[in-house]
Amino acid sequence: MKKGKIDTICISDVLKFKILFSLKYPPRRIITTKPRKVEFQRRYTNRPIVEFEIAAQEQMKITELRLAKLFSSREDISSKTGKYSTAKKAEDRISIISSHVIAAPESSSGKPIHHPARTRPPITTHVLDVSRGSPAAGIDILLEVWRGDQSRPTFGATGGGNWVFQGSSATDQDGRSGQLLSIVDNVSPGVYRISFNTGKYIPNGFFPYVSIVFEIKDSQKMEHFHVPLLLSPFSFSTYRGS
Repeated sequence: MKKGKIDTICISDVLKFKILFSLKYPPRRIITTKPRKVEFQRRYTNRPIVEFEIAAQEQMKITELRLAKLFSSREDISSKTGKYSTAKKAEDRISIISSHVIAAPESSSGKPIHHPARTRPPITTHVLDVSRGSPAAGIDILLEVWRGDQSRPTFGATGGGNWVFQGSSATDQDGRSGQLLSIVDNVSPGVYRISFNTGKYIPNGFFPYVSIVFEIKDSQKMEHFHVPLLLSPFSFSTYRGS
């Protein structure tokens, strides 16, 4: 807890005993591993708006872990409890054997359908209104990628290529955009530009729109890129989130 705000952090099962320990003793007496201690020290100096974003990400991790455990526990219960009849056991065995024998589903072209390992698009964003201390809803967002003779645009240069539309959306009540790219395992390397229609959200603000240009290298194509915007009428900032 810092300045009356409760910080959120995702802790795995192996550290559950430390949570119980913290309920009995003050936080300063908690014995923790060096990486976790460093994480707390690093986040303690964060501004409230940055910690708000990190806390939301940690809560998402916690929710994903709880859902995964929920489904796995149901599978364990269904396999360990109840007595099946001979006919039911035979049916179960046939189903298991069939799942191994039957080939993976194929598309109309005859190629196996590939399901990406990602659960969300490789490029995401959200907008926080720091002047109000709340998410910014209803901001139109546009994502583009650079295509042309030059592999990347250069500062001050004109021509040699153009920006190609990739996707668009608008922020919801939580300030998060919808899907800007398809969910794929490997995002195409290149220079991307994400633009926000800030003039529509703040008509009397200084910025009619905000564009952020960033590059994804070939070695980063399997990574996730979260590019948030912290906005006020006369300033804005951004960073690479997770």
